[in-house]
Amino acid sequence: MTENNEMQSEQDAHQKILVADDEASIRRILEARLSMIGYEIITATDGEEAIAAFNKHNPDLIVLDVMMPKIDGYGVTREIRRTSDVPIIILTALGDVSERITGLELGADDYVIKPFSPKELEARVKAVLRRTGTKEVSAPASKIAKNVITTGNIRIDTARRQVFRKNERIRLTGMEFSLLELLVNNSGQAYSRNEILQHVWSYPPDHRIDTRVVDVHISRLRSKLETDPANPELILTARGIGYMFQRIA
Repeated sequence: MTENNEMQSEQDAHQKILVADDEASIRRILEARLSMIGYEIITATDGEEAIAAFNKHNPDLIVLDVMMPKIDGYGVTREIRRTSDVPIIILTALGDVSERITGLELGADDYVIKPFSPKELEARVKAVLRRTGTKEVSAPASKIAKNVITTGNIRIDTARRQVFRKNERIRLTGMEFSLLELLVNNSGQAYSRNEILQHVWSYPPDHRIDTRVVDVHISRLRSKLETDPANPELILTARGIGYMFQRIA
């Protein structure tokens, strides 16, 4: 095993994943596969159990089925997002794309469509944790100043992965911050939706997914950052291309 692989395995061993699905076969498969690559797995069979397990175990990521008894995946996502930005990947067998997007609108970071390959889900778990796993750390004042970007009354601290309006912190999920960071660090440059999926979600260029995943996250960012989300001044639409952050002088 290489040094990098050893470091990754050691990191994964400290990460907990909550798998919530009412199908026992899916729980067994995911518990076996994800445990084998080093994650600690907690399982739940319905929405109530999922919320209780989240509160008790404080997992690093949640894999959440949409169609569960007692409380469905949308209700669980809504409840968790009241207090936490933990990464959420939803599992959905729903055929209507607009219904799949509902989970993203409520705050999920990504989705996987049933039936799925366990290998595909493993890749999504690793990608989301890689993009959202940076812990907030204390840093010297000189480093903080170097990594702070200010535009208007918005202050973006890329070292601590925090965003403020004046002195009030704006809560972003890990994927929302990663998306914002990409656009801010390349202000004035337009990115297509597919390019954003590759950079932020780590999707390969030939991966087929509804690009409205990007649109939903852009909409969520605008609702948190823009004074008037319907007429954005920070995150702009580049017609015929995709999105860009206003050029920062």
